[in-house]
Amino acid sequence: MKTQLEEDKRRKLVQVTGQTLEEALQEAAIELGCRIKDLEYEVIEKGSSGFLGMGKKSWLVVASLAVQKVKEEVREEEAGLGIEEMAPVPKDRDGQAFVRLSPDGVYLCVIPPEGKGKPVTERAALEAIARRTDASVDVNLVSKVVRKADGQFVRIAPHSYNPAHDAVLSVNITDGEMRAYLLAQPPREGGTDPTAEMIRDFLKMNGVEYGLKEDVIEEFERNPRYGQEILIAEGTPPRHGEDAKIVYNFETNPSRIRLKERDGRVDYKDLNLVQNVVAGQVLAKKIPPGKGVPGKTVTGKLLPARDGKDLPIPVGKNVKLSEDGMVAVAEINGQVMITGGKITVEPVYTVEGDVSLKTGNILFLGTVIVKGNVEDGFSVKASGNIEVKGSVGKCELDAEGDIVVHQGIAGKSAALIRAGKNVVSRFIENARVEAGEFVLVSDGIINCTVSANKKIICHGRRASIVGGKLIATEEIVAKNLGSVGGIETILEVGYDPRAKEKEEHLSQELEKLQDELKEIMLNLGTLENQRKTQKLSEERLKVYKELLLRRRELSLKVENLQKEIEDTRAYLSQLKTKGRISASGTVFPGVKIVIRDAVLQVKNEFKAVTFISEANMVKVTKYEEPEDLDKLDLLER
Repeated sequence: MKTQLEEDKRRKLVQVTGQTLEEALQEAAIELGCRIKDLEYEVIEKGSSGFLGMGKKSWLVVASLAVQKVKEEVREEEAGLGIEEMAPVPKDRDGQAFVRLSPDGVYLCVIPPEGKGKPVTERAALEAIARRTDASVDVNLVSKVVRKADGQFVRIAPHSYNPAHDAVLSVNITDGEMRAYLLAQPPREGGTDPTAEMIRDFLKMNGVEYGLKEDVIEEFERNPRYGQEILIAEGTPPRHGEDAKIVYNFETNPSRIRLKERDGRVDYKDLNLVQNVVAGQVLAKKIPPGKGVPGKTVTGKLLPARDGKDLPIPVGKNVKLSEDGMVAVAEINGQVMITGGKITVEPVYTVEGDVSLKTGNILFLGTVIVKGNVEDGFSVKASGNIEVKGSVGKCELDAEGDIVVHQGIAGKSAALIRAGKNVVSRFIENARVEAGEFVLVSDGIINCTVSANKKIICHGRRASIVGGKLIATEEIVAKNLGSVGGIETILEVGYDPRAKEKEEHLSQELEKLQDELKEIMLNLGTLENQRKTQKLSEERLKVYKELLLRRRELSLKVENLQKEIEDTRAYLSQLKTKGRISASGTVFPGVKIVIRDAVLQVKNEFKAVTFISEANMVKVTKYEEPEDLDKLDLLER
């Protein structure tokens, strides 16, 4: 009902007169701002030409905008298009006047200005009419059209039509039938301008049926351009399909790998030259070739298009393709690279020279082989093994497998060597070493902190352990233990060193918490005594509540730590290995022997002995050769 009311409001009725019905309807169209074909009208009084000028009567008509047209306008408003908000700022453009010659008369169209443009004047409109025809026009009607300026063509004068003098059209098809140009000669006296429909029919008759530029045709109907070729139709060239493409998920050109910054400074040690991948990781994807889209000429001929070429993903060793061939996936952990034009994952990363500024730090998901040295300040980390053909300085080596150093480790009291399995080296000096299984050295271990979950074996002509603290679960073996100078050398066996270290750390943490808890208990006692004699201030009450909360937190932490320490000690006590320490040469005074709970401070030299534990005491027995000397062969690989 609301829509119906809107329609009724819009249906403005006008009453107009004219010498002919056509003139009356033309007047109504001007008043309502629409085209004649959009009118609904009712003839109130028919006109008459009379007889010899006598009894002449005008036509009287009541007209309104057609119902369908009103509905369209109402729907546009209800759609809430927000035209005012979306409309761009208009450019400045003067109004324009167009004249069209039709068989039924001369028509005038006035376009309103835009922005700050100037409107069309009545004089300008009359001049435009005079340039096209010398027909006598109704000046008052021209004035109304100029004032209305609604962009609609309005008949302003009759026309003595002569079909033989119509505008002449011709078409020129060029560029392999991809373009068509329209050339129109102006009409002569009595002739008319071509309509858009006439232009379309003419083009079709001359073979132009595709790619018509409708906006150009409509514009020509409104404002004909005679005597010049106009691009009236344009074909569509074929669009060939794109070839398949490979999108790599890693940098294929190592020279483009950028340095990382830390705190605004470039870290030249982190060059990130190694691109690690894990098994199952997607390395590359293929974008399939595109289908070609045929083109068409202005005469309607199809132009075939070529489909894009397919391109297989080039895969090498340790890389597999998905069943559809669209994805390449790593089969193992390692370094991804392009080798021989193929995607390859290498399980071994080889550094041809030293680990230095040239290579940066190494982080690799596989085995690393360094053919030179590892210089001070650099690190090598691997999920497999690390093998260094040269020597290792003040640096960090971390491997889940074995670490083998052929020329020895000179740690300068700052090196950290950590292996999930074995650490094998010619010598180790001033370093911290942690091994999941064995530490095997052929020359000597000097001033080091070493722990091994199985054995520490130092075997060779100069195989001495001098200074430092060494812990092994099962056994420590060397030619000589300690030195003539009596340097303190602590050797411990019979328990898991990592569990022992954990137990010591937990005990230290427990001691700190217990000290803090004692202090809190003293402060709480003081405040509670004050509460018995006087009311606490708000500030002291707040402190009291905070101390109660902290006591509760600390008590819980102490309880958990005590349980964890008990569990660790229970694990250490149930270990079946008793442990032993052996020297095929000399044990010097200054060496401290610890076998589980038994301790011996060596004060006299021993020759070719093995220390064991009996009845919680360290017992000295005849030297026994260790069973794992064959593992030193790792140095000969």
